[in-house]
Amino acid sequence: MSRAEQPSRRTVLAAAVAATVAGTAAPAAAAAPRSALDADGPAPAQGRPIDNHAWTTYRDWRSGTAEGTRAVAGRRPGLVIGAPVGRTDYTDPHTGTTAAWEYATWTGPAHRLTVPATEVVASWNAHTPEGTWLQAELRGTYSDGTDTPWYVLGRWAAGDQDIRRTSVDGQSDGKSTVWTDTFAIDDPSGGLRLTAYRLRLTLYRRPGTRLTPTVWRLGAMGSDIPDRFTVPASTPGLAQELAVPRYSQEIHKGQYPEYDNGGEAWCSPTSSQMIIEYWGGRLTPEQLSWVNPAYADPQVCHAARFTYDHQYEGCGNWPFNAAYAATFPGLQGVVTRLASLTDLETLIAAGIPAITSQSFLKSELTGAGYGTAGHLMTVIGFTADGDVIANDPASPSDEAVRRVYKRREWENIWLRTKRYNASGKVVSGTGGVCYLYFPAHPTPHQRRALAAVGVR
Repeated sequence: MSRAEQPSRRTVLAAAVAATVAGTAAPAAAAAPRSALDADGPAPAQGRPIDNHAWTTYRDWRSGTAEGTRAVAGRRPGLVIGAPVGRTDYTDPHTGTTAAWEYATWTGPAHRLTVPATEVVASWNAHTPEGTWLQAELRGTYSDGTDTPWYVLGRWAAGDQDIRRTSVDGQSDGKSTVWTDTFAIDDPSGGLRLTAYRLRLTLYRRPGTRLTPTVWRLGAMGSDIPDRFTVPASTPGLAQELAVPRYSQEIHKGQYPEYDNGGEAWCSPTSSQMIIEYWGGRLTPEQLSWVNPAYADPQVCHAARFTYDHQYEGCGNWPFNAAYAATFPGLQGVVTRLASLTDLETLIAAGIPAITSQSFLKSELTGAGYGTAGHLMTVIGFTADGDVIANDPASPSDEAVRRVYKRREWENIWLRTKRYNASGKVVSGTGGVCYLYFPAHPTPHQRRALAAVGVR
């Protein structure tokens, strides 16, 4: 699990918001001022409080504003460096190394959120060969008509030989803050929301080369989940289990402590590796050659290293996990929120497992045997009674990973946004956050299931 019952940056985020929230957050104004970004799109939707939008097609990459980038067609369209527009020096804060890089940028068209948001989390899928990397940024428009600055949401490379992948701390304008990977309105109780945003990519390469990153997917999930300690009970609708590999994070305790103090904190990469291998993703002996041969399941060590955020000092950066999954051929990865267990049933029925984020006391989840301030596990199915079948990496062995959790308990700890910790203090819940990994070319059934939960 992720630093069980220790403060995480999501706990810090919740504390900052909770300091200003009294009761249920006020809704956004019914008639928000026109966006300063002049975004076009539908009026905010009533109902589902989640908007997940992405750019993935050749037409998408041809939209927006390209400065040195170009769209490439084909079976998996993408964005690459065409002709760099400049050169810059970047000093890596985690190594102290300064190097020169050529760069090109793409700024997406403004997207008007179907639901004005209190939080936004981006996702990207890309190939970054050695000698390349990328930066993802967001600039939004508030419901009061003013704009945010450009916020850095990640500096990322699949490897760690050129730069150390990193989030960026200290970004705020007095109305919103970026907490590692999450843009958040500072005071939702005042009614302020984000109504639109643009995303910007900067692609970097070594000067004088023809190298380039290739970005296949860029998007963001905006949401306005109401404050809630409990959620309504859902009605079971599916009995099905997917054959997902089982890996324990706990057998990696003490291994590679430079990556978040070792396996005890590797719930996110361990969950990611399980789902990647469900879809057929495999690492080569050459890729795993750096891992101590005495360690079992070396692919879990590899996942921890290559999801590690050197600023956050952890492996639980949500977009970095989704981006890691997409480095495997034929896979996409997104971070989103789901609205109910019915959404999860829809995905499982289409053969798509999910990685979910939750926090709870030991007494709140029967059979878990632990409490946590933040933990990732995989949902792989449902029993005939509707209970949740999970591969929980916080297990003593690979054989013990498969768990069955009571439906009512599990849906509440996953979907709530508020909870009481062991000291009786009100802290946050994740409100249905999950990672979804699925084929780059989904089947019609999978495509319909993803669309039903707001992912395209």
